Amino acid sequence: MALIVHKYGGTSMGSTERIRNVAKRVAKWHRAGHQMVVVPSAMSGETNRLLGLAKELAPSKASPSYERELDMLASTGEQASSALLAIALQAEGLQSVSYAGWQVPIRTNNAYTKARIESIDDARVRADLDAGKVVIVTGFQGMDDAGNITTLGRGGSDTSAVAVAAAMKAQECLIYTDVDGVYTTDPRVVPEARRLKTVSFEEMLEMASLGSKVLQIRSVEFAGKYRVPLRVLSSFTPWDIDIREEAASGTLITFEEDEHMEQAIVSGIAFNRDEAKIALRGVPDKPGIAYQILGAVAQANVEVDMIIQNISKDGRTDFSFTVNRGDYAKTMDLLRASVIKGLGVEDVEGDTKICKVSIVGIGMRSHVGIASKMFRALSEEGINIQMISTSEIKTSVVIDEKYIELAVRALHKAFDLDQPTAA
Repeated sequence: MALIVHKYGGTSMGSTERIRNVAKRVAKWHRAGHQMVVVPSAMSGETNRLLGLAKELAPSKASPSYERELDMLASTGEQASSALLAIALQAEGLQSVSYAGWQVPIRTNNAYTKARIESIDDARVRADLDAGKVVIVTGFQGMDDAGNITTLGRGGSDTSAVAVAAAMKAQECLIYTDVDGVYTTDPRVVPEARRLKTVSFEEMLEMASLGSKVLQIRSVEFAGKYRVPLRVLSSFTPWDIDIREEAASGTLITFEEDEHMEQAIVSGIAFNRDEAKIALRGVPDKPGIAYQILGAVAQANVEVDMIIQNISKDGRTDFSFTVNRGDYAKTMDLLRASVIKGLGVEDVEGDTKICKVSIVGIGMRSHVGIASKMFRALSEEGINIQMISTSEIKTSVVIDEKYIELAVRALHKAFDLDQPTAA
């Protein structure tokens, strides 16, 4: 009897009818002989609704405990959907029980609204599974050492599901979403995009970090650390589909690179519109200057992505980096208020109308000329490259946002990702 973890997203839990269909699907797997743990998200739109109410009452952080109360509030969405799913399973004739994260317990640090999981005590869940019950565990949340409810950040239910699967050594973690797998790129931008049957963990990690919205990046990191097999598949297929067919559908995220896997030089095109570029002009070229700039940014809890420092001239240089667009205003205010004056920087400029486009593929390790092929494809479309970043299995460029769809389509075609033999 295999232990399987199912995770269902907000759209999958978006109405009582959809919850009923989820219950029928879970019941099918349970009746096939599997022990089942289910991690649901809040019903679609519920978390936004709850946080919107908080914003109406306090448009900005009102007190030191504000984020604690946000976690108390936001966690109720998953609690409601978990209880509803347990009720639906009971209506299907199954024994089921739902637990909030603190009841398991799932222990986290105390970084409210973006907590990280530290441990999971699975004894209570295992006892219920051994008693023949289906166990539902709320996604997105846990409890710190002081007993406060914490949440893991948006999309955190993916991380909850992978963490539970890791702690319980599940055979597989199935992530049910409103798409039927991982595609070579967004089908809304490139209709010819294809679903990948398999994708390596490394490729999925890069795609998630580069803007692919299929999985939260922290869930992929967790899966990599604990080697949890993941499969992304659709919850909108008929619930009574043959279980063997369902178990082989979607996209398998694997840790094995064998000769049977489809291996293309490039597996996918990822892009991210939520980027902003900041450029410091006339930066003194001396040891420690990068740390002094980026250290202050890091202390403000802003993540920096791509970084470029130009060649020094007359003892000064230009220093550019990108941040999430939501952090742009805060970062610019910080730099203008304290950093650039104290360091003798001449000026700081910003641009929010940029985007990042990336090619990803483990096949890039053993092929030369991939970056030049990418640059040529963009050049032929008249797209100027502002910044470049590379790793073993990806090349990313920053370009003007207005060219994003043109760039994605051009690269998808240049690397033959619309062809059936590509992976």
